[in-house]
Amino acid sequence: MEFSNNKNGLRSLFSGLLPLFVLAHFGHHLLTALPIPLLPMIRSDFSLDYTQSGWVVSAFNLSYGIGQLPAGWLTDRIGPRLMITIGICGVALAGFLVGLSQSLMMMVFFLALMGFLGGGYHPAAPPMISASVDPRNQGQALGLHVIGGSASFFLAPLLAAAIAAAWSWRGSFIGLAVPTIAFGIWFYVLLGKRSSEKKPEPRRTPLAQGTPVPGRLRLLVSFIFLSTFTGAVIFATISFIPLFLVDQLGYSKETAGAFFAFLYAAGLWSSPLGGYLSDRWGRIPVILTVCFIAGPVIYLLNWVSSGWGIGILLLTIGMIIYVRMPVSEAFIIEQTSPRRRSMVLGIYFFSSMEGGGFLTPVMGYLIDKLGFYYSFTISGTALLAAPLIFSMILRSKSK
Repeated sequence: MEFSNNKNGLRSLFSGLLPLFVLAHFGHHLLTALPIPLLPMIRSDFSLDYTQSGWVVSAFNLSYGIGQLPAGWLTDRIGPRLMITIGICGVALAGFLVGLSQSLMMMVFFLALMGFLGGGYHPAAPPMISASVDPRNQGQALGLHVIGGSASFFLAPLLAAAIAAAWSWRGSFIGLAVPTIAFGIWFYVLLGKRSSEKKPEPRRTPLAQGTPVPGRLRLLVSFIFLSTFTGAVIFATISFIPLFLVDQLGYSKETAGAFFAFLYAAGLWSSPLGGYLSDRWGRIPVILTVCFIAGPVIYLLNWVSSGWGIGILLLTIGMIIYVRMPVSEAFIIEQTSPRRRSMVLGIYFFSSMEGGGFLTPVMGYLIDKLGFYYSFTISGTALLAAPLIFSMILRSKSK
C-alpha cells in the first residue's frame, strides 16, 4: 500500500489516501445510519413496544460489535483491503436484503448480518490513516476521517425520510444500498492499484519500536472503559429519541427521522476539532471534558419542548459522540504496537457496540416501565458518575 511522505501541517492531511478514506467512511455508514431514524416507521409496521423496538436496534448493534473482534484479528494478518471492502459492500448487500424483508424475524436476521459484515471497516482504516500522517497530526487526521461517517449519519435520515415518504422504509434501504455496493467495488479496485505501486517504510509512532511502558496497559484499559461506557449509554439513549419526538412531542414519523440529522451534523466540524485539540492539549483532558458534559445534556432532554431546544441538545450530543471517536482511536494507536493495533481497535469497537447493544433494550424496558423522564435521568446520572470515577484513575496513571 502506498502512502505519500506527508509534510507537517493541515495541507499534508489532504494528501495520499485520506480524502478517499473519508468517502469510504461515508459509504460504510450510509446503511448503518438507517435503523434508528426509520424506527418509528418500523415500529408501526410491526406493532412493536419500546422494548421490542430496542431489540430491533440491538440486532444490528450487537452483531456489529461481535464482528469487530475477528475483523481486527484478521486485519493484522491478511491486510486491510479485503476487510474494508467487506465493511462497505457487505453492509450494503445485507441492507438491500433488509429492504426486501417481509417479516420481523427476516428483518432482524438481515440487520444482524449487516452488523457482522460491517465489523471489518473500523479496525482496518484508522491504522492505515495514522501511518500516513505525522504523529503530531494523528488526532486531526482521524477527526477528518470521522467526517465521512458523520456526513452519512447526517444525510441518511434526510434521504431515508424522503425515500420512505414515497416507497416506505424498505425503499430507503434498497435505494441507498445500490450506489453503496458500486462504490465499494470501485474502492476495492482503487486500493488494489495503489498496492501495486512502491511501498515506503511504515511511519513509526513513539511506541512502535519498543516495548510498552510499565503501567500503560492499565491506563489503556481505563481509557477504553470510560470511552466505551460513555458511548454505549449515549447510544442506548439516543436510539429512542425519534420515538420520544413522536410520542412525547407530537412530531410526525418522517419529521422525527429527519430531525435526528441534527445530532449527526455536529460530526461535520466537531470530530476534526476534537482531534486537533487532543493533538495540542492531550487525549485524556479532551476525553474527560466531553464525558463530563454528556450526563447533564442527556438529563436536559426532559426539560425542552421547542424545536430549537431539541436541535441544540442534539447538536451537543453529536459533538460529544464525534469528539470522543478520533480522540479514543488516536490514544489507542499511540499506546499499542503496530502489529496489535487493529486487534486492540477491534476490542475497543466491540466493547462500545456490545455495550450499546445490550443497553438499548434495557433502556426500552425502563421507558416502558418508568417513562422517558426517569429513564433519561438514570442515563444522565450514569454518564456523570463514570468520568467522576475515572478522572482520578486516568490522571494518576498518565503522570
